[in-house]
Amino acid sequence: MMPVHKAWLIRVLTEIADDPEMSGNLQFKGGTCAAMLGWLDRFSVDLDFDVTAGADEKLLRQKFHAIFKKFDLETKQESKKALEFWVKYEAPENSRNTIKIDALNWQVKANKYIPQYLPEIDRFMTCQTIETMFANKLVAVWDRWHKSKSIAARDIYDIHHFYLQNFIYLPEVIEERTEMPVKKYLAWLRDFIQKHITERLIDEDLNALVPPEQFKKIRRTLKQETLSFLKVVK
Repeated sequence: MMPVHKAWLIRVLTEIADDPEMSGNLQFKGGTCAAMLGWLDRFSVDLDFDVTAGADEKLLRQKFHAIFKKFDLETKQESKKALEFWVKYEAPENSRNTIKIDALNWQVKANKYIPQYLPEIDRFMTCQTIETMFANKLVAVWDRWHKSKSIAARDIYDIHHFYLQNFIYLPEVIEERTEMPVKKYLAWLRDFIQKHITERLIDEDLNALVPPEQFKKIRRTLKQETLSFLKVVK
């Protein structure tokens, strides 16, 4: 699925991993990280990182641009406030052709990180632990809604998948980021999913990210199964 896009993700990520300044100050996270570590079974299209406290963000920005120049990637859009880029690569017409890269300096004290081996790039990188990633994924729904009134059905899919794998989450991350007790936050999340997640939204967001046969099996039960999982506070 999307082999050209995945190839570009791997090329850019390998460059980051091979640069000591970048790999020492960027902590890998998000869907692509989870997929590369075997924690997630869908395709992910972005590269997401946490920036370490005290990192030289001006230098990191320069290094990102050096990677883009090396690979002739066009910067379509760039945030001046954060290390956030949308870069374009050559692709067939009507195909995906843009990678979004986020390296955000959100200091969440409860987040935990460990070095992980990523077979697809044959490198070690510092990554969020699965417990940290699961907690942040639970909060992602709240975060998207409160920042931009947007909804991503892939967040629901990922939460559902993490529960199916019997992963656990760090409650301290949820409490720090939402300023709510876990039980209260999960009650909000259940109510939000019940009100806002529709089959149409699931179809639009997940159809290109999950293999067709797998998507058929999960699309009609995803919402209700996730709601049932969220009734159990771990």
